Amino acid sequence: MGRARVARQGRPGVPSRTPSSPYPPHPNSASAFLSFLFFNVKGLFCLVLCVLPDEGYYQGGKFQFETEVPDAYNMVPPKVKCLTRIWHPNITETGEICLSLLREHSIDGTGWAPTRTLKDVVWGLNSLFTDLLNFDDPLNIEAAEHHLRDKEDFRNKVEDYIKRYAR
Repeated sequence: MGRARVARQGRPGVPSRTPSSPYPPHPNSASAFLSFLFFNVKGLFCLVLCVLPDEGYYQGGKFQFETEVPDAYNMVPPKVKCLTRIWHPNITETGEICLSLLREHSIDGTGWAPTRTLKDVVWGLNSLFTDLLNFDDPLNIEAAEHHLRDKEDFRNKVEDYIKRYAR
């Protein structure tokens, strides 16, 4: 499975406080490839996660996801929207995301449950760029059909979107 770095960021212009740790991350922990920046954004109920894939079609891109944690969390899932324009079969160009763990009710049993955490959301978003990249059950049908029709042209369009929107 590929790994991506994930950073938690606040909105531009919002004062921030970045804690530091004198200890290096454990080599087998998520923090070995996840980096977090803590900002004071709406009292931690709204944050921006930044996913930086290091392999595959989306390598080199910086994709930001706004995550709103509702008052009823963890009985209901957080609301997540992709803020970066992207050409992806499971994310629309307007930012809607198809990720089963973000569904309150799921037929396949992989939807949100009170036992899930924000860590699961981070892992799920990271997986959208690796093992959960799904061309067979797309939200963005046009992107999935493009991939089936011409994989090289699909890759070129993804790279163009990264250059234009995800740097």
